[in-house]
Amino acid sequence: MLLENFRPKSRLVTKTTKVDRPRFPVIDAHNHLGESFGGGWDTKPLSELLDLLDEAGVRIYVDLDGGWGEEILTAHLDHFKAPAPERFRIFGGVDWSKWPELGNKFPEWAAGRLKIQKERGADGLKIWKPFGLHVLDHKGELAKVDDPRLDPIWQAAGELKLPVLAHVADPVAFFDPIDEKNERWEEIGANPDWAFTSPPFPPFISILEGFKNLVSRHENTTFIGAHVGCYGENLGWVGQMLEDCPNYYIDISARIGELGRQPYTARRFFLQYQDRILFGSDLSPDLDAYRLAYRFLETDDEYFNYNTGEIPGQGRWHVCGLYLSDEVLKKVYYNNAAKLFGIPTL
Repeated sequence: MLLENFRPKSRLVTKTTKVDRPRFPVIDAHNHLGESFGGGWDTKPLSELLDLLDEAGVRIYVDLDGGWGEEILTAHLDHFKAPAPERFRIFGGVDWSKWPELGNKFPEWAAGRLKIQKERGADGLKIWKPFGLHVLDHKGELAKVDDPRLDPIWQAAGELKLPVLAHVADPVAFFDPIDEKNERWEEIGANPDWAFTSPPFPPFISILEGFKNLVSRHENTTFIGAHVGCYGENLGWVGQMLEDCPNYYIDISARIGELGRQPYTARRFFLQYQDRILFGSDLSPDLDAYRLAYRFLETDDEYFNYNTGEIPGQGRWHVCGLYLSDEVLKKVYYNNAAKLFGIPTL
């Protein structure tokens, strides 16, 4: 039998709790609305999206797709935020392709564009994962995450009070050899461009250490580490960065699979850093995905699939819920993000 045909059915008898709506209103601090991420909501009636978010209990939705380009940013601001400013926050981005063209002038140019994006209505800056993996400077050399030449960009974000949500690395297994020991072997096989084996790519930990250097160096700028700080496999490391960097937050988007397979450690992590964790989905507006996330955070259900597909998408394991208290849920679902965006808390 081929592994792709393996469909084991658990004989474990456990309870299943149905959670249709979150216990508190939600700010989804990490998600997408553009066609690139399978959403295509920029081409659909806004009322359809708002109805879905209402049903899911999502009061405010952070769209990161504005960072793909300034024309897209303007289109998303016009299509989503302008008609419903109380429901959306849209992030801008950096056009790294201009660096070879502009040379040493690039950092100041990018900082200036960020100011223009803020004037247009952008609410933050999204840094995509090519930064640290693919972005080249004007000499054709790979730019490090903590490259001091780029300081004007991060300084401008701080001065403009724009949070910087950064995705600088993927799961650790993506950097490992693609062999029988790799726990994400099936996922990488289905998406071979997600493999960043070192070499030729930089070692995973060097990217994370560079990111920590960057965040530490710009203490007046608020940074959000996407996907549990890009290191959900090591909550001790992420926790230490939160301890060392008061200007640092994380979101939990697309990492239920990592958190839920270490439920004791994850629950302690949520309790300890309850003021620094943001809810995020990263799965486009999807009612089933939202309800699965709520089940994970709110219940003590055991050993369940962490995504909506038949086979767990990130690895062949199941997860357990964290049964967080109302006090913690209110912060993670809403209040922590509300404070970052200057929104009244619950």
